[in-house]
Amino acid sequence: MRGKMKIVMLDRNSLGMDMDISIFERLGEFEAHPVATREECKSWIKDAEAVIFNKTVMDEDMLKEAKQVKLLCVTATGYDNIDLSYAKAKGIAVSNVRDYSTPAVAQHTFAMALYLLEKISYYDDYVKSGAYSNQLGFSNFDERFLELEGKTWGIVGMGNIGRRVACIAEAFGCKVIFYSASGNNTSAEYEKVDLDTLLAQSDVLSLHCPLSERTQNLINRDTLRKMKPTAILINVARGPVVDDEDLYEALERGIIAGAGLDVLGKEPMEKTNPLGKIQDSQKLLITPHMAWASVEARTRCLSEVYKNIEAFAGGEKRNRLDIQ
Repeated sequence: MRGKMKIVMLDRNSLGMDMDISIFERLGEFEAHPVATREECKSWIKDAEAVIFNKTVMDEDMLKEAKQVKLLCVTATGYDNIDLSYAKAKGIAVSNVRDYSTPAVAQHTFAMALYLLEKISYYDDYVKSGAYSNQLGFSNFDERFLELEGKTWGIVGMGNIGRRVACIAEAFGCKVIFYSASGNNTSAEYEKVDLDTLLAQSDVLSLHCPLSERTQNLINRDTLRKMKPTAILINVARGPVVDDEDLYEALERGIIAGAGLDVLGKEPMEKTNPLGKIQDSQKLLITPHMAWASVEARTRCLSEVYKNIEAFAGGEKRNRLDIQ
């Protein structure tokens, strides 16, 4: 099969137009298409054997006319947009990409936390506005800021990213605690606590968990009220883990001190999302789902997808979901 496969990439621009995707031409006939309508995607994959995609939903409606598809390659770790039951019934293999974005997401987690904790937006504006040049003293610290040293860093989701964040937090002098939403994580490296304890003790709470029935709206009006008023929330997991409206209320009422979000309930951000009303960057920092997307991470992602297809063509299992 190697060298004869027809490979179709959907959501091409979701990986960035700066990425060279010509590598896939080595594996067979290859074509790439940008983010598009479902009907367009259906037509493009009709005679494909392998489909590379990111957010396109791969369900029966999408795949029923694509009779030649043998492999679905998601350019991400999460695969909740794939109907695994249908893929199994049709004998379609599914592969994902694991651990490619861990360094990037961990780095972004701390970029957000430090930006909020050190009131960077205020001090940057203070200098650029000319206020610093007009003052008499050499220093200004009108906005109070705190150290991470000695604080408690709470984590939801102690997978690869969660563990990397925990390691960095320890290097800053934090005590690390974590909550396992699934209850299955038995890591002995860090203190495992229940959710109420995590909420009550965390000075910084970062979310690194998958989206599931247990984590949907995990952070809501009730759980936010159990956090410290000085606490910072960081969400680099999935948007629906946090209730956007409840977070807006908590930030406006000072229930927590601030939040850094790389993901939202619906993406791109809806104009009606109340979080868009908060223009104070000391209180709320939002980035457009880019924590995962360093140049190095996207390069690793493409390389892993290539290796997944190459292995499949050679009759080997690699990063395959166990659905067969």
